[in-house]
Amino acid sequence: MANIYIPYGTVEGQTAQIAEYIAELIRAHGHLADAVDLKRSGDALPDGYDGVIVAASVHMGKHEGHVTDFVKKNRGELERLQSALVSVSLAAHGDEQNAEGYVEKFEEETGWRPAHVGLFAGALLYTHYGFIKKHVMKKIASDKGSLDTDTSRDYVYTEWDGVQRFTEDFLARLAAPSGQA
Repeated sequence: MANIYIPYGTVEGQTAQIAEYIAELIRAHGHLADAVDLKRSGDALPDGYDGVIVAASVHMGKHEGHVTDFVKKNRGELERLQSALVSVSLAAHGDEQNAEGYVEKFEEETGWRPAHVGLFAGALLYTHYGFIKKHVMKKIASDKGSLDTDTSRDYVYTEWDGVQRFTEDFLARLAAPSGQA
């Protein structure tokens, strides 16, 4: 039985939902998992974990600063343990090249090159936004050719089957003898 740490950074909550879903999947496979909001837990990587899945949302072209700080501080442990990155962005919904670019920038900034990366689409949560953000996000969606501009509802783009495949692949890599993953 493995023990997996899932530190995450979220602004609007979709990354938290993804991290919690990953934790549930890991537990359903008979392992232990702790999904932890880095804003509340600090940037230390606790002892006793066999693997780490770092999850971060992208806003304004960058992953959250507190997630970047966590990775920089714990890079040695992330390289020693089986680890992965989950990058959540609206770009992952139809603009994979941009989504991959965000990960490349994150890798350059932190020096960490995770062997396993999941790119997942986030959500347009119009009903959670204030007046200005709601209209800015509507304009961005419209400019990108999206028809999802009805601000009276939310649009969740996360492909949950993809999150499940990513998690199961991570667990398979964790179980594989060294060098075979």
